[in-house]
Amino acid sequence: MGSARRPALIKYIGSKRLIVPRLMECVGALDGVHRVLDLFSGSCRVAHALKSLGYQVIANDHNAYAATLARCYVEADAEDVLAEAQDWIVRLQGLPPRAGWFTNTFCERSRFFQAENGAKIEAIREAIEEAGLSEPLRSVLLTALIEAADRVDSTTGVHMAYLKEWSPRAHRALQLRLPDVLPRAPAGKGVVYEKDALELAHEEVDLVYLDPPYNQHKYLGNYHIWETLVRWDRPEFYGRACKRVDCRTRKSAFNQRGEIVGALRTVITSVRARYLLVSFSDEGFVDRETLEALLAERGEVLVDEFDHPRYIGARIGIFNGSGKKVGKVGRLHNRERLYLVRC
Repeated sequence: MGSARRPALIKYIGSKRLIVPRLMECVGALDGVHRVLDLFSGSCRVAHALKSLGYQVIANDHNAYAATLARCYVEADAEDVLAEAQDWIVRLQGLPPRAGWFTNTFCERSRFFQAENGAKIEAIREAIEEAGLSEPLRSVLLTALIEAADRVDSTTGVHMAYLKEWSPRAHRALQLRLPDVLPRAPAGKGVVYEKDALELAHEEVDLVYLDPPYNQHKYLGNYHIWETLVRWDRPEFYGRACKRVDCRTRKSAFNQRGEIVGALRTVITSVRARYLLVSFSDEGFVDRETLEALLAERGEVLVDEFDHPRYIGARIGIFNGSGKKVGKVGRLHNRERLYLVRC
């Protein structure tokens, strides 16, 4: 197969952008792989790369924003949606700003976006909602909006805080672009689920890719604005970052030190595939020896270990909800490990 496509997706902590070629090389070397399940699809970077190489991809994530990205990059096929999506992009870009709840919350109460861009985001999102579009066109347009907003935000890449001084990119005008939607993969049409990973682990495929949350930091809290932008539910919020209140109540065993090993064991035991490929960092709650022991219950384990740059917060320091620097620069690299199991 050829090289994987590398679209300009959103900034994402834990993104596998730099190791996608390594991952695709690993998968490409395996015999008999046509159908792949990505149980924690997140920004969809790996799932998109797999589809670009012709695999049938089943993507899953329990957060609404991540499932939306997957419907764009896995479920949508270029031959079906791009022409109509392009027409919509032009129409939406031409809308006048429309300030309301979103602008007040994320531009005035907090400072994630300049007010003009916030009002533009709001106008476009309202228009998508009012149009009552079917999937996956709706998700393609929502993805275009998320990516446009990501290019003009004032953060270090997560929504836990905004910068005290405006980021230079925040002064740019919001500009929609057509997402890099792929043609249908030769191995079959992509499928997307919005479920807890433990519910879907039994899906029968050739390969399961696992890139689970690995410590206490929840992706919902890190990207609560994208969740709100997709759900468009005007939730109650708290704190300077105006986080959704369900950031406090929606929990995952994978974010709990005392529960993650049991959750991983359940998934690993439930997998129905010839191969299992796991990406995990040394910053996670589970050490190498424990994870290898879990995986060894399914078959021989091969490990590829290498240095990987850490999230940008490790290089510039940590900021609180009002943008004040409160943490020191940490180590600049972690150890990323890829575990391959022949089940």
